Amino acid sequence: MPVIKSAEKKLRQDKRSTKRNKDRKMRYKSAIKETKQKATTKTIAAAYSLIDTAAKKNIIHKNKAARLKRQIAGHEG
Repeated sequence: MPVIKSAEKKLRQDKRSTKRNKDRKMRYKSAIKETKQKATTKTIAAAYSLIDTAAKKNIIHKNKAARLKRQIAGHEG
């Protein structure tokens, strides 16, 4: 465990951001699964939005975001 106050604060911040990032990651992953099961305009738009947000927040790389969006577009019916 950290001894220095700033290190303790950083640990608290890291726990919060890890939780937040995990939540965002799970949200875009579940949106992708839902879109692959039944691709409607609404589900595709929601998945695109979540993927873009994850890329903007540096949870995933921008090229991975582009790749995921392309895969979703392929399921459009």
